Amino acid sequence: METPRWRKPPSRPPIRPGDLHLWRIPTQDEHHDPLRCLAVLGATERARAERILDDTQRARYLRVQSGLRLILARYLERPPARIPITLAPTGKPGLGLAWPALAFNLTTTEDLALLAISAGQGVAAEVGLDCERIRPRTHLAAIAARMFTREVCDAIAQATEPQRLQLFYRAWTALEADVKCDGRGLFRARTQATASPAIAHWVPQAGYIAAVARQWLPDPSQWCLFEGP
Repeated sequence: METPRWRKPPSRPPIRPGDLHLWRIPTQDEHHDPLRCLAVLGATERARAERILDDTQRARYLRVQSGLRLILARYLERPPARIPITLAPTGKPGLGLAWPALAFNLTTTEDLALLAISAGQGVAAEVGLDCERIRPRTHLAAIAARMFTREVCDAIAQATEPQRLQLFYRAWTALEADVKCDGRGLFRARTQATASPAIAHWVPQAGYIAAVARQWLPDPSQWCLFEGP
């Protein structure tokens, strides 16, 4: 898997049903003004920011959440603070009935934040996204046995040491992206009426692996990758 080239976005990115846009949001930009970040957030996000005691974590949260709203504003042509981000009964964030043909999913790991924007109708637009930094894990076999299928566990156990980590994180990000796609959570079974989504992996930057899940995915060559916000 090659590391993609993130490019500067247009002011109003055109998106059609079936399209997939992926954004990388900077989390360490020291030029971000916390007050300007707060100004574009909703009341719930501002309240949460006030509860974060660690300065570094609070600054990262402000950059990511303000980045999310600024990116959504490009598509919706609405002031970022006035975009009604709602929670589904499962707890998954979305745009609700206001924009039923547009869905998003956000993932943050350490100093990397990624956002997927998906267009379509109903469940066809729903998207799940996960990213992890590849690093050694303790109790890897025990985690795999609890979370993955026997087939995946056997493949991890039989792999060489470098491959073992890669296989583990491929399986983990695929699982996270899958459950985030329909919002059911890690330990809830898929409903019988819900088909398994298509899942694709890529390397957003060196040392990381990401997975995206959607009912149908375009070829990776057709993905739009933007540096935001």
